[in-house]
Amino acid sequence: MTGTPSLPRTLVVRLDSAGDVLLAGPAVRAVAAGSSYTALLCGPQGVHAGELLPGVDDVLVYDAPWVGLEPARVSREATRQVLNTMTAGRFDRALILVSYHQSPLPVALLLKLAGVAWTAADSEDYPGALLDLRHHRLPHRHEARAALDLAEASGFALPPGDDGALRVTTPPDTTPLTGGEPYVVLHPGATVPARAWSPDRARRAVAALASAGHRVVVTGGPGERELTAKVAGRHGLDLGGATDLRHLAGVLAAARVAVVGNTGPGHLAAAVGTPVVSLFAPVVPAERWGPYGVRHILLGDQRERCADTRARTCPVPGHPCLDGIGDGEVLAAVAALISDAARTADIADADRTTVHRTPPRPVTERGATV
Repeated sequence: MTGTPSLPRTLVVRLDSAGDVLLAGPAVRAVAAGSSYTALLCGPQGVHAGELLPGVDDVLVYDAPWVGLEPARVSREATRQVLNTMTAGRFDRALILVSYHQSPLPVALLLKLAGVAWTAADSEDYPGALLDLRHHRLPHRHEARAALDLAEASGFALPPGDDGALRVTTPPDTTPLTGGEPYVVLHPGATVPARAWSPDRARRAVAALASAGHRVVVTGGPGERELTAKVAGRHGLDLGGATDLRHLAGVLAAARVAVVGNTGPGHLAAAVGTPVVSLFAPVVPAERWGPYGVRHILLGDQRERCADTRARTCPVPGHPCLDGIGDGEVLAAVAALISDAARTADIADADRTTVHRTPPRPVTERGATV
């Protein structure tokens, strides 16, 4: 009698930022459903996000010299260390997740040197013997969906009942930080300034939200305390530097709406099911990196001159794509998402059924259907 084949030990590689790691979540869950052991290899900026992903048995770290805003130096010692780590993992398979403009081949070479027998990745470059599955992503695919496409092409599928949305492990109760009254989160920072409001614009938005009757919680990392203090002013609760990523997930999960740019906390809000007003600068395409699997409204002129430049600092005077968003637009978007959530809750109560998050519908300039 032929026995049941054992499930593979699988490594998923995503070397970018926390937001990119969160977008890998659906693919990771598909891999985990078909593997005996699933590890995630990520960069230093993605570690804490990786620790929040369901299905991950271990998080491995490699500061790759071809990734990030301030890439690490090329180092024989670091290369030898990651090779030893991957070899010790005895992985049968590896999936390399990259954005559409990145090459998977440097890490594919390391995987082969580490003895990983089967590797897969999206690649437009000829991979030679480095990839066993050279996959071509579909045009205009969202990063989360593209990663899941690769997992499915590699023989991994989401388990029954998994809707394919972003997801993290259950966050902690952060009521001691935020208080118990309903609130809206405004997260003013971003990895690069081109993807965020200017501080003065964010401060005016907090004041407008407060004047409209919303309690506003302003969030930010340890290095953003000066920014959040300025933005919160006397109108918002300043939580700058008060949360790690897990507790930020808790703050976002309890919010009625999150107002946030194209940055990791925007994807974290989506992962906990909180509606998002996305302040999306067009320096990268929203169809690839917009909020995924959650109700959202996209604000920002997607046809500005900076579109698709991948600029880190806004090249257009006055930062018009984001700073040109009016307070009325922000208030209307927040009100629409709150109203929509209330209608959904009423329907759920009436039908006594579970309402699943639905994938975002097509994005248009200055707004998306909700």
